[in-house]
Amino acid sequence: MSETAPIVVGFDARSTGADALALARAFGRVTGARLVVVAVHPGSAAIGSGKVDAEWVADRHRAAEDMLARARDQVTGEETVEYRNVASSSAAHGLHDVAEETGAGLIVVGSHHAAAESRMFAGSTAERLLSGSSTCPVAVAPPGLSDRPGLSIGRIGVAYIEEPEARTALASAAALADAVLASGSDPELRLYTVVSAPADVLPLPLGRDAEQAFLEKARSYYRTALDEAVQRLPAGLRASGHLLTGDVVEVLADLGDADVDVLYCGSRGYGPVRRVLLGGVSARLVRRARSPVVVAPR
Repeated sequence: MSETAPIVVGFDARSTGADALALARAFGRVTGARLVVVAVHPGSAAIGSGKVDAEWVADRHRAAEDMLARARDQVTGEETVEYRNVASSSAAHGLHDVAEETGAGLIVVGSHHAAAESRMFAGSTAERLLSGSSTCPVAVAPPGLSDRPGLSIGRIGVAYIEEPEARTALASAAALADAVLASGSDPELRLYTVVSAPADVLPLPLGRDAEQAFLEKARSYYRTALDEAVQRLPAGLRASGHLLTGDVVEVLADLGDADVDVLYCGSRGYGPVRRVLLGGVSARLVRRARSPVVVAPR
């Protein structure tokens, strides 16, 4: 992520807005990027015969202004922050437009697991952004992140397999680690590959010896890929590779703040033996992850 590219933050009246802003501020502290805090409200819509409910539109505009006022109350540091009230057909579309206009390096939103009060649009903004054509990474803050004391970014995880999407995610994570290093801290990159349990990989009975040999070969392949990925990283960055076993979403979602401060992943990925990062893993992961997740664009 570029140090000069701004960070676009989707803010609403729910607790997810505070979570997104907290995560964006943590990114901003290490990158020096300015924040563009955006409240999106529904735009004008015809109600028949070309008429528009101007009173309803004005009410939604005022509600968005109230949201931005709450955001201002939460920013007490020295950050450079711009606030925008944007009318759009959806929150995701509005955030995408602002990101494109400003040349943003990151879009930050909250998870949809929160109460429905004050919701401007139906559906999950995070999932709509992930399924769209965003040209920059999308970060999703888990519920309750704003309540965590001392939020910082130092341990940067990457869901990794030897595929283009994962290499893109690793490049974004390495750029963030470089920014953290430049800010005076000592970051650590942690690459995670999750392989399935034996029963999932080998549905047919092959015999104990053949099964063991197959699994050892598969794990050796992934271990080698992890080691080579770590070796390709800049020499000044601390990095390690971790080979884990289990369901990929469950294992990655269970990584907590003792493991990573943020987890990068690609939009999809496939393994040579079976799917290791299944298509749609990123979407399922952001619904369940304990840590912030950053999804790199395809």
